[in-house]
Amino acid sequence: MFSNPDLYKFIFGRLTLDQIPYHEPILVATFTAVALGGIALLALLTYFRVWGYLWKEWLTSIDHKKIGIMYIVLALIMLLRGFSDALMMRLQQAIAFNGSEGYLPPHHYDQVFTAHGVIMIFFVAMPFVTGLMNLVVPLQIGARDVSFPFLNNFSFWMTTAGAIVIMISLFIGEFAKTGWLAYPPLSGIAYSPDVGVDYYIWGLQVAGIGTTLSGINLIATIVKMRAPGMTFMKMPVFTWTSLCTNILIVASFPILTATLALLTLDRYAGTNFFTNDLGGNPMMYVNLIWIWGHPEVYILILPAFGVFSEVVATFCGKRLFGYASMVYATCVIMILSYLVWLHHFFTMGSGASVNSFFGITTMIISIPTGAKLFNWLFTMYHGRIRYEVPMLWTVGFMVTFTIGGMTGVMLAIPPADFVLHNSLFLIAHFHNVIIGGVLFGMFAGVNYWFPKAFGFKLDPFWGKMSFWFWQIGFWFAFMPLYILGLMGVTRRVNQFDDPSLQIWFVIAAVGAVMIAIGIACFLIQLVVSFMKREELRDHTGDPWNGRTLEWSTSSPPPAYNFAFTPIVYDHDAWWDMKNRGYVRPTEGFIPIHMPKNTGTGVILGVLSIGFAFGMIWYMWWLAAITFVAMIAITIGHTFNYKRDYHIPADEVVKTENERTKQLAGQV
Repeated sequence: MFSNPDLYKFIFGRLTLDQIPYHEPILVATFTAVALGGIALLALLTYFRVWGYLWKEWLTSIDHKKIGIMYIVLALIMLLRGFSDALMMRLQQAIAFNGSEGYLPPHHYDQVFTAHGVIMIFFVAMPFVTGLMNLVVPLQIGARDVSFPFLNNFSFWMTTAGAIVIMISLFIGEFAKTGWLAYPPLSGIAYSPDVGVDYYIWGLQVAGIGTTLSGINLIATIVKMRAPGMTFMKMPVFTWTSLCTNILIVASFPILTATLALLTLDRYAGTNFFTNDLGGNPMMYVNLIWIWGHPEVYILILPAFGVFSEVVATFCGKRLFGYASMVYATCVIMILSYLVWLHHFFTMGSGASVNSFFGITTMIISIPTGAKLFNWLFTMYHGRIRYEVPMLWTVGFMVTFTIGGMTGVMLAIPPADFVLHNSLFLIAHFHNVIIGGVLFGMFAGVNYWFPKAFGFKLDPFWGKMSFWFWQIGFWFAFMPLYILGLMGVTRRVNQFDDPSLQIWFVIAAVGAVMIAIGIACFLIQLVVSFMKREELRDHTGDPWNGRTLEWSTSSPPPAYNFAFTPIVYDHDAWWDMKNRGYVRPTEGFIPIHMPKNTGTGVILGVLSIGFAFGMIWYMWWLAAITFVAMIAITIGHTFNYKRDYHIPADEVVKTENERTKQLAGQV
């Protein structure tokens, strides 16, 4: 049928059977496990007849709470993939000594460490952060939903589509071997003629659209939909950090989009933006990618700072110390994050004056971060501290992140960075702040707001087990890398000649295994909590005696969040309402207007996967058809006016009466 090579090339582009890595035992085993797991999951869903429920209530939902939960589920799924890459790297480095090449050949190892970085930043940390912001921010500001509910659904499915594109590379073709930022000329067509970099480009472009639109949506929500009386200086700190985060998203992600578009033109159209000849300049790519990349670090950490602020105030039973200074510090960090990008390439020959400027700004940005730490400590001082699971994650963060911050100041000194830049010291520092800051913050947030989302707490025993394995495992995994870095061991190396180094890599591998146990404990915590949900159910709706507005509605909240828009007098709005002797209304409920669910976001996500796949494999017909279909469906959706429904007044009355019973012991 395909004896005509031109016909075959037209239909399949550059996709051939050779692109399926059936000769790689690890990939074959992984594909088999994923396929069997997927078939088992599909069988279970079909057996229990939940497809209709999932489609109507979750996959097509425009409810910000459900979308936030789906973001977090996506992050947890991708965490398993991204951390499995980390385990593979640690095992490879622990055994590749004394002439042993280990079990990962160099071309496979390079793909693993590239995929690890891409997945953990773009598809674990970002969905975690976005999920918590989606779930909590509208509740904290007294809004019934985000400004653009459908756009919220669409953003989630574009992020999911980007993750799926990256996952496809595991089984069809290969992934980039360039490192997670894909520096040219290595990422150019001359040095990476395979599809790996194209998977990287299109996976991030698709997901980046979702992230950018989500940022616009949340900015509009925070600026325009706050409850009466909630001025900017009465917003909860988590909402403030979310606002600054989304401003950074909207300002920086278009830079990433444009940078990858220029790299795409270099690879597809033969332009020379980032080549070493014909007028190109690879250093321009490095500047552009880090003008996005360093604000990205603060896009991830600022919401975690907001989580810790909420947790410390709640579990110390005190107002947050220095609210105004917290807000100003957050805004200063947001601005300064655009003035430090060049410290990522001090070694590139920018000159003493430029390096000095960026070294000084990097040190300055540590000042507002340090101010936040002192605010949390002063909040704890003389507080009635309850060491519940969210508070454990917070205290663990304060110790771990402080060490990571100090090593960051070391790297801000250009002469020191010349020595340490390409070493494992840098890897240890980066993971010190990302794991100790972002992931610890996300686990604190999930444990803190889980009863708000589902109506019951997470099991504390397994939560503490997860925390301690993560905490101890982190130090075992990354302290040896600081030592190895100071010894001059470079990063991105998969085998070593000096046998004296092996013990440190073995210790790091033990730490990675401990972290894996911590992840397993968290998954067990979810399962055990679901099985014991009636025992763990909180009948007050406010299990932690929270301080901000999200705790003033039922747990889980109704679709409309608030029957009456609350009036805010203080940034600790719920605490203030209780102290004022808040009495819930018992009458005056009216039907509530809400937007309907829609499957358009799912369809556009699927089409975007088809478009990306077509562009990666040069199937131009597939790319063209899916692109035209996306445009047509988007235009058609804008003319679909019948997207609303009303919740009857009697249903509102019933829900609010139940909430009144929940709050009986709280007010």
